[in-house]
Amino acid sequence: MAAMKPRTSDGPLEVSQEGRGIILRVPLEGGGRLVVEMTEDEAKTLAKELQVALVE
Repeated sequence: MAAMKPRTSDGPLEVSQEGRGIILRVPLEGGGRLVVEMTEDEAKTLAKELQVALVE
């Protein structure tokens, strides 16, 4: 029987330009990653909304 190891995130938050899209990779608690592809306009909107959330 294999040793049980605690699940950890799969690395840091990453953002990269791939083709015409922007790829966001977010490590999840419990392991794995959430991968989201968005357009440049969507990324700008997300950045604005995050700024608003940080101010509140």
